[in-house]
Amino acid sequence: MPGLLRGLAKTAAVAGTATAVHGRIQRRQDAKFAQRDAETAAKRDEAYAEQTAPPPEPAAPLPPDTSDRLAQLKSLGELKQSGVLTEAEFQAQKAKILAG
Repeated sequence: MPGLLRGLAKTAAVAGTATAVHGRIQRRQDAKFAQRDAETAAKRDEAYAEQTAPPPEPAAPLPPDTSDRLAQLKSLGELKQSGVLTEAEFQAQKAKILAG
């Protein structure tokens, strides 16, 4: 019987050691694969961000109606010719109209 107990004790010791080693290997592999998964996810997110279209640029403001400007300039010219506006006033108002 002592040989049987000794054999069981050896088997238990070997099994315990094997379980401990297996546990360490499993934890190491879990950490390694978790890191690899995180890197893969980061690369995937980066690739997705590169593929998405940038937001559209705001539309350029519409140019003011040129016919309205022409009418204002004609009216301004008539006021200058009739003597209501001086040359300096005419030039100042003309610059405002053309600036928009």
